[in-house]
Amino acid sequence: MAEKSIIIEKYLEDLEKRIDPETEDALMEEWVEFTRGNFKGDLFIPERRKKSPSLISWPDITVNEAIAGFDKMALQQLCLCSKNIEAGGGAIMNVRSNYGTVIIPSLFGVELFFMADQMDTLPASKPVKDGENTIKKLVASGVPDLSGGLCSKVFEMGERFSNIFKNYPKIEKYVHLYHPDFQGPLDNCEMIWGSDLFLDLLDEPGLVKDFLSLLTETYIALMNKWIKIVPFKKEFNVHWCLLHGGSIMLRIDSGMNISPEMYSEFSVPYDQKLLDLFGGGGIHFCGRGDHYIDRLSAMRGVFAVPMSQPELNDMEKIFKYTIDKGIKLLGFPRKAAEKALASGRDLHANVHCSKSL
Repeated sequence: MAEKSIIIEKYLEDLEKRIDPETEDALMEEWVEFTRGNFKGDLFIPERRKKSPSLISWPDITVNEAIAGFDKMALQQLCLCSKNIEAGGGAIMNVRSNYGTVIIPSLFGVELFFMADQMDTLPASKPVKDGENTIKKLVASGVPDLSGGLCSKVFEMGERFSNIFKNYPKIEKYVHLYHPDFQGPLDNCEMIWGSDLFLDLLDEPGLVKDFLSLLTETYIALMNKWIKIVPFKKEFNVHWCLLHGGSIMLRIDSGMNISPEMYSEFSVPYDQKLLDLFGGGGIHFCGRGDHYIDRLSAMRGVFAVPMSQPELNDMEKIFKYTIDKGIKLLGFPRKAAEKALASGRDLHANVHCSKSL
């Protein structure tokens, strides 16, 4: 216990000393004004007014090391905050219980596998064996034990962060503890079911919907447990160093593999239930999403879309159904945004980019 306290305190004290409240307050105010729609420029590219370099050397901790131990998880996440104020960019300081996309799948008995240390990336999973038959058993069993899989670590890490921060007033105020990666119902369904899901959307739609309903209820139960540790802010919340309206950040990477009609049938009802229950939020997708962006943006409570890979999308269609409707594009690649501006495209002051990307 003594070693743990000394190690953590050394870096917490360093970060606490370096946090400048005026700088962080000014940065947050810029984000709030942008999120409320009061920004007047072309591209929102916030930047801290003052850099704050560290006088000590922070450790390099791999993802695998962080997952294996709570102390290293704390240091790995706090190191990112240290780098943020040292670089002086516009990234809001935040940390999370960083166990990756497989948190919910781990509750349902998937086999996890961890990448080599040198890859320094989060774990992945293999789908359940005996596909459809196993899914039927999972549906019959209902919401699983919320302490199973990786979840006991997820919640304990959240409690540890909360308890640690209580002793450091500036860290407690300016380092945001954001919700774990619970993905979204369809993404979780694909990870657990496997690629056969895309055939069973046609062959077994009733079973797919039953499982999606179960995954939605599991998400709700997990998030309700999480917000007892870290309640949501009322108007805006932080995720991935970004500020967005609402509370949650859903993922719909699986949407690139299905038709717009399938998206409406197998994603929208479940995502909408979560958005309604938790006060809205953002929706992230990788890859192509222009074929269903009109349906995504029509949902209640969608305030932001942190998307990647604009080169894979019809960006005029993306713009039409996001920024033209007041939905923010967050973390958008700067070169793509500047290209749109150079072509004469009005971005309505609704696009955020980082200075370096």
